[in-house]
Amino acid sequence: MARRIAVIDYGTGNLKSVVKAFEHLGASVSLIRKPEDVGEIDAIVFPGQGSYDQCMNCIMQSGLDLLVKNWIQDDRPFFGICLGLQVLFDSSEEGKLPGLGLFKGHVRRFSPSPELKIPHMGWNAVYWNLPKDHWISNNLDEPNQFYFVHSYKVVTTDPKLTKFHTSYGETFTSGISYSNCLATQFHPEKSQSKGIQLYRNFLENIS
Repeated sequence: MARRIAVIDYGTGNLKSVVKAFEHLGASVSLIRKPEDVGEIDAIVFPGQGSYDQCMNCIMQSGLDLLVKNWIQDDRPFFGICLGLQVLFDSSEEGKLPGLGLFKGHVRRFSPSPELKIPHMGWNAVYWNLPKDHWISNNLDEPNQFYFVHSYKVVTTDPKLTKFHTSYGETFTSGISYSNCLATQFHPEKSQSKGIQLYRNFLENIS
């Protein structure tokens, strides 16, 4: 049976390519703008582009913030992408509104450097820090190249999390996993075959 994926639509974000990637893998995809839009689904995907406060304001007004929090706390499959990773933490230097606070940590802007351009844009290596037989990195090498576009990074010491890392002038958290919750700073839908493989791994892990 095709996995039923709900993609959060908060008014911005790279929805089309995310939807097409999951549909390419045989998933049934619906867009949700409010909790009432949610039918029988197997997983939630939170793609992210745009500003932090705009995103948080939209999901708080619609009630999607509580849906996401309850979904993750109930240990149901979730995939956050870029801003969809950042909002899982307590706060961001990009905005004034609080994040969802599901995990302890904050979002900080990259430190300016003459040698490094901000935003961090392009291909870079991701180190998984996972056991070799973990479902996330199935059929993916370590490191693997994925595509990034961001000016802010997650800073967290939350002991619950497994943290992927990447170097760009410094080592930063380029993704996290916690049970059935997976979130990445990079964009799998822009990362060609490796990104598709990561989405495939996510779908195949849904019970």
